[in-house]
Amino acid sequence: MSRKRVAILISGRGSNMAALIEAAQAPDYPAEIALVVSNRPDAGGLATARAAGIETAVVDHTTYSKDRTAFEAALQQVLTQHDIAIVCLAGFMRLLTADFVLQWQGRMLNIHPALLPAFKGLDTHARALEAGVKIHGATVHFVVPEMDSGPIVAQGAVAVHDDDSEATLALRVLAVEHRIYPLALKLLAEGRIELAHGRRRIVGARPPDGAFVVPDDNG
Repeated sequence: MSRKRVAILISGRGSNMAALIEAAQAPDYPAEIALVVSNRPDAGGLATARAAGIETAVVDHTTYSKDRTAFEAALQQVLTQHDIAIVCLAGFMRLLTADFVLQWQGRMLNIHPALLPAFKGLDTHARALEAGVKIHGATVHFVVPEMDSGPIVAQGAVAVHDDDSEATLALRVLAVEHRIYPLALKLLAEGRIELAHGRRRIVGARPPDGAFVVPDDNG
């Protein structure tokens, strides 16, 4: 089996990165985590990746603070040098330009801590509690130029408890993130996601407990 070479982009500790690395250790997993890139030299996830034997790189955004195009050109160069086929954003705290995103159209995933299209952007758990929702969760979606707006690959949901704080809710949602991101990457690497006219269809998806593919093509 030819495994797809994947780069994970991080800015911090990289807990979703770690979940993807763990999943990719399975011999039958269709993707190889070939590279971890951070825009911050002090990102804790870099040490985690190195400990797992994964090559790392830093493209420090502060070096290009007045030139996003130059930053993205440097990032693209690193990805090209490592023959990357799929990019996964995992707590990568930089907005990417439309030109960069379109280079990776259909090959770049992001994890968002909310059930999109609800609560796009930041502070999702606090906003969910303030809104009084009873169901919250996480979404893996394709990256498009509009923030948190790409076709949804997978979602996982948790109940919101009456006594939840932002911290307790975040912990339960994080556990969901760690389940659905490896699932979504697996489906993409296997070529089982079809995109057309801004929508997606998944062929033969069988979600694990605690995750569901939206819409569920298995009925």
